[in-house]
Amino acid sequence: MMVGPTRVFFMDEISNGLDSATTFHIMNAIKHSSHILEETTMISLLQPSSEVYDLFDDIILLAKGTIVYHGLRENVLPFFQHMGFKCPATIQLPDFLQQVLSR
Repeated sequence: MMVGPTRVFFMDEISNGLDSATTFHIMNAIKHSSHILEETTMISLLQPSSEVYDLFDDIILLAKGTIVYHGLRENVLPFFQHMGFKCPATIQLPDFLQQVLSR
């Protein structure tokens, strides 16, 4: 439950126990609310679907407690390609990032 005016929301693993469609609808509502109210929302998710991943503006990727990437969602793939990691066409980007970070 979100109550009262605030400028920053921190949410941890809000998709636990939810199906991907419900997660998408909740995340979409949070995104629109954040943009309209000019809030910052930080949400940690493990293995989001591509549709949910695409709702984010900025991405922070952590591996073993270290920030590996922080920046615009659109720049994640070029960043990892520059580092020598190629995303096969058969793998969705969030799954590819999970594989790269678990190495």
